[in-house]
Amino acid sequence: MAATMMKGTVAVEDVNVTFEDQQKINKFARNTSRMNELRNEIESKKKSLQNLQDASDDLMMFDDDSLLIPYQIGDVFVSHTQEETQEMLEAAKEALEQEVKGLEGRVSAIQTLLGDLKIQLYAKFGNNINLEADES
Repeated sequence: MAATMMKGTVAVEDVNVTFEDQQKINKFARNTSRMNELRNEIESKKKSLQNLQDASDDLMMFDDDSLLIPYQIGDVFVSHTQEETQEMLEAAKEALEQEVKGLEGRVSAIQTLLGDLKIQLYAKFGNNINLEADES
């Protein structure tokens, strides 16, 4: 008898899911997944940026200007002067910072899109849909 009452309660709260609604739900899920991937990529690039900063700081401690510093380019290490190596590190840091800014811009755009989709989906489905757990 309890099962019958539960079915009746569910039927009252049942909302018809249209094709467009399903498309919005799928779009929300895809974009949430993409945003998480971008956030992981940002985190990885920030770690690389910190490693470059650490290398740059360590390089400044050398007091022998004639010392050649190995710098990895692809799979090969090429020796450069301290000044050249410092310039290469700075260029690599700038490039990574630009990449991080670009990725953060994409995350921001996705967050805006997800906010709009949430409003639309919660307006139609109310408490019958939970989109909050997907963004944690």
